[in-house]
Amino acid sequence: MTFFILPWLAFLFSQASPNFEPQVIDDNVSIGYGIVIGDVDGDGKPDLILADKKQFVWYRNGDWKRFVLAENLTERDNVCIAARDIDGDGKVEIAVGAQWNPGETSNEDESGSVHYLIRPADPTQLWTAVQLSHEPTVHRMYWVKTGSGTYQLVVLPLHGRGNKAGEGAGVKVIAYEKPADPKDLWKTNLIDESMHLTHNMISKDLGVGEGETIFIGGKEGVKSFSYGNNGWFAGPTQESSPGHESYGELALAVIPGEGMLLAGVEPMHGNQVTTYTAIQESTQPQRIVLDKSLKEGHGIVTGDFLGNGSVQVVAGWRTPNEAGDIGIKLYEPINENYTEFKAHWIDQNGMATESLTAADLNGNGKLDLVASGRSTNNLKIYWNRRE
Repeated sequence: MTFFILPWLAFLFSQASPNFEPQVIDDNVSIGYGIVIGDVDGDGKPDLILADKKQFVWYRNGDWKRFVLAENLTERDNVCIAARDIDGDGKVEIAVGAQWNPGETSNEDESGSVHYLIRPADPTQLWTAVQLSHEPTVHRMYWVKTGSGTYQLVVLPLHGRGNKAGEGAGVKVIAYEKPADPKDLWKTNLIDESMHLTHNMISKDLGVGEGETIFIGGKEGVKSFSYGNNGWFAGPTQESSPGHESYGELALAVIPGEGMLLAGVEPMHGNQVTTYTAIQESTQPQRIVLDKSLKEGHGIVTGDFLGNGSVQVVAGWRTPNEAGDIGIKLYEPINENYTEFKAHWIDQNGMATESLTAADLNGNGKLDLVASGRSTNNLKIYWNRRE
């Protein structure tokens, strides 16, 4: 398990319960592979941007009208999307991944794709796709800040080239540098090739290097990488113990007093929601299991949704568990050490969570939730109505 260890202090708790009001934005989603948030049209409001089975689409904040960015880019399904304002103009740049074929780990023509989407003058019209080089089994991508005003597109395949059952060559985690003309050749940088079954990643500015630190979850646990001196470097690494769980989804939060909390779904597509917390004097992060009842957990976020100064965890899963439930739960810490949590339902049996994210969508200072559902074929906003 790998993450940075910083000091943290106790905080005050409130007795407030979550109060989220669901709004169905789309009830005709095919799969809902990935949902991200960003300002597409430059009106200052965050829009919803979705990677669906054959289309990449966005929903305009306010009326939530749906517009197609691109469709049918490859023979097989789309799988991921990255959106962030990387040039400071108030509008997101968008990259997408498709040709989802995880069983083919050798042939890049039949597995994986990376495209950059060039925006038209009117963003409600179709965008122009520029195909980039790629590894097979492209699965996740994020724009990551690497310095003052500089960003790279980090692309994470699920498997290493030629892998079978997660064995063989390591996954090549590659960062792309966008040229002034996106149709020109993109410079690439190899970040790492030591991991297997790398399911997801996150990035956060922790004051290490010149930009954000990325955290990658996979078969070996979690590893971190930062950027500085024109290159990527690995963070401190602690070997996972024998029999450790692989990592599927992950989210990182700085808790009051500058402590660290890493939340995750273990193992990949697993049943457990876990947290790892660290204090300055600790040599071993403390692992707490919040829930063991998920089935195919596929989304996790952290934040202060209750407005009480603590960090809560929200997780979702996509397949009915032993109780027959699917949905989303919020886990609230009930002591200052983050060793005990109370679970609250956010959506019970209305969301087969394929993707989950959080943002303040209406500017009221409260974090809202957004999720897309695989078998439920829906996209929902959960408006935070806490007092």
